[in-house]
Amino acid sequence: MNRDLKIALVGNPNSGKSTLFNILTGLKQKTGNFPGVTVDKKTGSTKLPGPSGTTVTAYLIDLPGTYSLQPKSIDEEVTCELLTNKSNPDSPDLIVVVADATNLKRSLYLVTQLIELERPVVLALNMIDQAPRLNSKFKIQTLEERLGIPVIPISARKDTGIVELKKILARPIAPSSKKFISADASPSAASIERYNAISAMVENIVHKEDNNERHALTHALDKILTHRIWGFACFLIVLLLIFQGIFYFASFPMKWIEELFIDFSKWGRLYLPSGELTELLINGVLAGLSGVLVFIPQIALLFGFIGILEDSGYMARVSFIMDRIMHKFGLNGRSVIPLISGIACAVPAIMGARTISNWKERLITIMVTPLMSCSARLPVYTLLISLIFPVGQRMHFFNINGIVLLLMYLIGFFAAIASAFVLKYLIKSKEKSYFIMELPVYRSPRWKTLSYTIFEKVKVFLFDAGKIIVAISVILWVLSSHGPSSKFSATQNASEKLKNSYAGNLGRAIEPAIAPLGFDWKIGIALITSFAAREVFVGTMATIYSVGDTKNTRSIREKMLEEKDPVTGNAVYSKATGLSLMIFFAFAMQCMSTLAVVKRETKSWKWPIFQFLYMGVMAYGASFLVYHLFR
Repeated sequence: MNRDLKIALVGNPNSGKSTLFNILTGLKQKTGNFPGVTVDKKTGSTKLPGPSGTTVTAYLIDLPGTYSLQPKSIDEEVTCELLTNKSNPDSPDLIVVVADATNLKRSLYLVTQLIELERPVVLALNMIDQAPRLNSKFKIQTLEERLGIPVIPISARKDTGIVELKKILARPIAPSSKKFISADASPSAASIERYNAISAMVENIVHKEDNNERHALTHALDKILTHRIWGFACFLIVLLLIFQGIFYFASFPMKWIEELFIDFSKWGRLYLPSGELTELLINGVLAGLSGVLVFIPQIALLFGFIGILEDSGYMARVSFIMDRIMHKFGLNGRSVIPLISGIACAVPAIMGARTISNWKERLITIMVTPLMSCSARLPVYTLLISLIFPVGQRMHFFNINGIVLLLMYLIGFFAAIASAFVLKYLIKSKEKSYFIMELPVYRSPRWKTLSYTIFEKVKVFLFDAGKIIVAISVILWVLSSHGPSSKFSATQNASEKLKNSYAGNLGRAIEPAIAPLGFDWKIGIALITSFAAREVFVGTMATIYSVGDTKNTRSIREKMLEEKDPVTGNAVYSKATGLSLMIFFAFAMQCMSTLAVVKRETKSWKWPIFQFLYMGVMAYGASFLVYHLFR
């Protein structure tokens, strides 16, 4: 496809830049990395209305948010380098600056800097729909004259002004010749001069009437949500409601998916010829798939709730109230975003730590983020919680399963900040940090974009993790269905076959090391395979407990509930073993992708190896204590 025009979307954080990008590209995008760095590169294309009914194909790139062309983080460095270096392969033909109409003065600092680059610039004045609520009257024509560039009022959330913006982008635009500072001013004097010029410009362009009610709702909510006591209480309530919702709403589709795969297994037994190929399909492929698909409802709900918190502006409040605490543990308020994002996935969360300018705090954030319970741990927690706590058991108004799940996430958070406190004294740095964040106004989420985000996240889980899980399930089925000829015999029952199989021998080889944690050799096999990805644990258990089950009429949970210790006759998955296993997964670094991204971000193997070791020691020690405490 021929791309006639390269457009860069630039703007301050929370300006609505990514929302506009989603609208212009129709949510058809590609995500990669900028050359030489691991910063996300979001690209897409759009059709613009050209002259005489023709169309212009525009190639868009969504640049990381920045406040100025003086970078203070890796993300900002990438943005500034691309915009200032015309030899960069991604250097744009046109720059579209997305500015917050409710805070024009802040946005104009970046706008004036870009204009002085003598490149074609268009100002998209976003959130214009909120200006009447603020009793602001914009003199758009005057602003265009002062800046020397086209200014288009839009509302990205309501699709207002998008047609007009596309028309402007398709036209030839000449660079502005305006200058806002003297050529020979020092950097500090230049900043003061620029702010003075912007202040004078805004005074003549934006008329604001004093109105005590203009931010009434935001201020009223912030009095509670950013309170030093009630803010934390509200956050805990929000988390509790989220995990209650995950368990409650996901239970119905999960049950349907379980029953569907049981039916598939029955049909396979009924209509397919008996033999190893059928056993591979049913006990290998289907068992592995069931371990992936059954947790899609919970994964979708988790990403949906996180997206709502981010889009509404609430997550910025969480960063604000946590800054004071974070600083005491060697972190700062910006560390909260990667930590909270780690609930979804540690890989993008660690990459998100680039916004932290202080090297020491950024490194500590990277080291502790994997302790936050990610979505890959969710299937493990869900399965184990359902084994050790009766389904439907309640504590007053709340489901006990949701409460336990919340506690697991809180354990991960407290482990993260405790580890950060220790690392604060181990990692030496004299660099001082600061935390500045603007709290955006509360907004309703853009549901179309949110739905697309959920779809993309689920697709990644399904295809990326799913491929690993199914592949390992097939390999595991082969290892579980065959064994050394000296020990493995066709006359043995299913239990003896599994024990004497290649997989059984491997599991029993490591059993002495994990027995103090309450784990048997079957759990040992799952611990080994789950180093590829944590969620592989569930697929592994599904495969192990499917081998030798000729009927396949029960779910994996039912099979594990019936598992008995051959020596004591007691249930294998007791409360002590279940809690010990959950704690192990809460602390252990069982994700190769996370280790790889830590290596990329720190540019050294020293830190991922250290991370793997310290988290492994934590996992083993905590699991040992929990098992013997509840035994």
